[in-house]
Amino acid sequence: MNVPAVPRRLRAATPPPPSAAPPSWGEGLPPHLIYPWDPPDKQPGPPLVPPRRRFPFVRVLLLVLLVAVVAVAVRLVVFMGAVSTAPLWSAHLWPFAGARQANVLVLGYGGQGHDGAYLTDSLVLLHSDPPSAKTAEISVPRDLWVQVPPDSGRYAKLNSAYAYGRASANDDPAAGGQMATLKVSQVTGLPVDRWATIDFQGFRALVDALGGVDVNVERSFTAQYPANDDPAIDPSWITVSFTAGRQHMNGETAIRYARARYAEQPEEASDFARSQRQQRLVAAIAAKLKRPTSWWRVFGVLNAVQPALRTNLSPADLAVLFLRANIGGANHIALTTDNVLASDTSADGQAILVPRNNDYGLIVNYIHDQLNK
Repeated sequence: MNVPAVPRRLRAATPPPPSAAPPSWGEGLPPHLIYPWDPPDKQPGPPLVPPRRRFPFVRVLLLVLLVAVVAVAVRLVVFMGAVSTAPLWSAHLWPFAGARQANVLVLGYGGQGHDGAYLTDSLVLLHSDPPSAKTAEISVPRDLWVQVPPDSGRYAKLNSAYAYGRASANDDPAAGGQMATLKVSQVTGLPVDRWATIDFQGFRALVDALGGVDVNVERSFTAQYPANDDPAIDPSWITVSFTAGRQHMNGETAIRYARARYAEQPEEASDFARSQRQQRLVAAIAAKLKRPTSWWRVFGVLNAVQPALRTNLSPADLAVLFLRANIGGANHIALTTDNVLASDTSADGQAILVPRNNDYGLIVNYIHDQLNK
């Protein structure tokens, strides 16, 4: 029997014979791609996740510190340009220059609004050996009777030397500092040519800018004190009291502690007692300035003292003193009637101090002995 022929158009749909191999998955697809049906050894690992970027804390901190250092450096340059009579690039003290010993006369005066505005109420000579950091504070009495100008035959209290030099040069602070250091150098026998001055208002502002200072008050005392720096504003007096022990003082309390003269207790009623108190305050301020926890106050301190401070120290000199002078551990030397001085009265009736037997060499020898102990 004849079988009819399959039409041509149906031949492609005819299933393959049972013996033919089934086609594999992905046959005919690009061979370089990976497909889900590929064996495990060809499958990729877990998808790559880009690493999480950490906050660059260290870099930001270094950048902030760099900006802070630059800002402080610029502010210091502006500050020194305003307060110093020395060129910014100059240096006088070891290791930047040959002067091994630093002798800096620190002068405090009332300033405008005071009777005798530029009569120095305090004179403290800071003596330091920077290589060894050995330091001494020498209180020089304001009432010491000396020749001003030197070798002129004109006698006056030592506290007038700065005012005389300043007035003789058209109110030039540098001339005042030069006259004061020259006289103190003659009195002490030490080579003194560096100086720094600050008025009462600047002293108050400095202590306040530091957040106050801690002072060890040696003994309790009560004293009469002017109600106002300028008696033309208020000529009355007030009573101030201090308790023995460690006291935290703001600027106004500190200036009263440093200047109080008319104390009810005899031990605190003399200029010698005032000199000792002033030395304690200088040491307290220096200690606070050196404390790292106070360094964030640097801009406030500079702003506070810039209008009131004048000096012939250069930035390099100040850096040496700041880093090397051990003011907190300084040897305190006072010239008093207990050692080389005697009380006297001048021809015009002023209460003055003179060396015993009018021998100024006693002062030089005494200071030399104290420094070499």
